[in-house]
Amino acid sequence: MTSSTTHPLQKLAYMTMALCLGVMATLVFLNVVLRYGFGTGIAATEELSRLLFVWMVFIGATAAYPSGEHMAFTSLLELLRRRPAAMKAATVLIRGLVIGACVLLGWGAWQQVAVGWNSVSVVLRYPTALLPLPALLCAVAIGLMATWELLRGAPLLLEPRADVE
Repeated sequence: MTSSTTHPLQKLAYMTMALCLGVMATLVFLNVVLRYGFGTGIAATEELSRLLFVWMVFIGATAAYPSGEHMAFTSLLELLRRRPAAMKAATVLIRGLVIGACVLLGWGAWQQVAVGWNSVSVVLRYPTALLPLPALLCAVAIGLMATWELLRGAPLLLEPRADVE
């Protein structure tokens, strides 16, 4: 997943996701042992695991974008490789759609963050705005990256590291 050419922020994102996953796995395992072994449990583990999972997903989505690791249906784009004008138009359209999706996601997440600052979670008492906040940050980050790629005319990544869909 990480290589010598991976950006330091991507490496930080991968380490943060691994930390989130490790904490979640530990908490869930501990809670299972306590529930089935001793008939008790820690109520905070479910809330904290949910919060960490949401953050991990959006950190991963943000870290995957610059490497072209999101799912892409490249069959049509492969046909356009020999037609540079059509490929450029498709690239602009795709980047525009990504930016539009980021605007919609960011707007909805912002509304949820604004509402969430006035309420707290049941057990841990953290502001519930922390649940939609990573969606807002992800939308802003991917939107900015897509805008930058659009402005500099960067080509689409058609050689993903994974299998082509």
